[in-house]
Amino acid sequence: MSASQIPPATAVPGDDVPTLLVKIFGKDRPGITAGLFDTLAAYSVDVVDIEQVVTRGRIVLCVLVTAPAADRGAIGSSEGDLRATVHSWADSLHLQAEIISGRGDNRPRGSGRSHVTVLGHPLTAESTAAIAAAITSTGGNIDRIFRLAKYPVTAVEFAVSGVATEVLRSRLAPEAAELGVDVAVVAAGLQRRAQRLVVMDVDSTLIQDEVIELFAAHAGCEAEVAEVTAAAMRGELDFEQSLHARVALLRGLDASVVETVRKEVRLTPGARTLVRTLKRLGYQVGVVSGGFTQVTDALQEELGLDFAAANTLEIVDGKLTGRVTGDIVDRAGKARLLRSFAEQAGVPLDQTVAIGDGANDLDMLNAAGLGVAFNAKPVVREAAHTAVNVPFLDTVLYLLGITREEVEAADTHIG
Repeated sequence: MSASQIPPATAVPGDDVPTLLVKIFGKDRPGITAGLFDTLAAYSVDVVDIEQVVTRGRIVLCVLVTAPAADRGAIGSSEGDLRATVHSWADSLHLQAEIISGRGDNRPRGSGRSHVTVLGHPLTAESTAAIAAAITSTGGNIDRIFRLAKYPVTAVEFAVSGVATEVLRSRLAPEAAELGVDVAVVAAGLQRRAQRLVVMDVDSTLIQDEVIELFAAHAGCEAEVAEVTAAAMRGELDFEQSLHARVALLRGLDASVVETVRKEVRLTPGARTLVRTLKRLGYQVGVVSGGFTQVTDALQEELGLDFAAANTLEIVDGKLTGRVTGDIVDRAGKARLLRSFAEQAGVPLDQTVAIGDGANDLDMLNAAGLGVAFNAKPVVREAAHTAVNVPFLDTVLYLLGITREEVEAADTHIG
């Protein structure tokens, strides 16, 4: 068909054009949607909007159409005929129908659109009511609500308009903390799904452990190392100085312990699912760690990560020397590596996601398009774009608008 043969698109009806909102609800079954449109087709109406929801086997189908031609001054069947026919069709299927007359399309959504993802384990009616009320208090309007997941947490998403994303985030953050639920607020638009590089911290994020503490347990200095680690993660100590101090305590440890520590590392629940799903959906995934390449290299191979960077323990004559070699991966280094990975991946920085839990992750979280504090220290939760406080790493997928059904679909295609 040539360009001259393509019919012009039907214009969106103006506010003065008569329209009908047709609502169908009842027990769901195959063929309801097709049957309704077959019924409406006899009246030469134009479809303006459609929305359908099925919850526990019950369907709510809403269709906004222009009024029949006869009601717009042309020859044809009338609105009364359409109403009678639709009700008769619905009755034959034991469905209920409601038809509301009006004019024009839906009112335009307000500017400042956001996605508000709420994670609960469980998600109570009380917390849902409080979040909805908080959104309303900002002047925001809830345009749509739908469930992203029921496992391992209940995740629902509110599409909100009429309020700036930052204003909404500031209002909901303290509400979420008081309610004990996780609430993530991100700007709507194509940018959300365009985020194609995810970079994670390792210790207490991708894995449940602090790797240096695993080494320290074999060196008999676990308590001393843990004390320094905790202070560094709280931001009370310079990371590089604390790293050198902790690694020095490992001097003389036999290098064979590296393989033992690799076997002791425990992945965070949901870590495999997160990486597998992201990779299946075309994302690139990397890790940056203040820990050691002796562990991150193994994780890269095991999980099929695209990028990995960490510090390297020096080993001489089969013994740990108590030193590290090469550039130190510290707070600034993590942000630098995020930028480097993004450049190598060909992904703009604002299309990256960073996940971490400690103070040395803050520069990376702030540099990314979306920074996620995962079971993080208070200073990190307050500074990150959003926080997740449930113990399942794959819940980060829901912040990207990826549903549980999409996760399971990705799994079925993994060889």
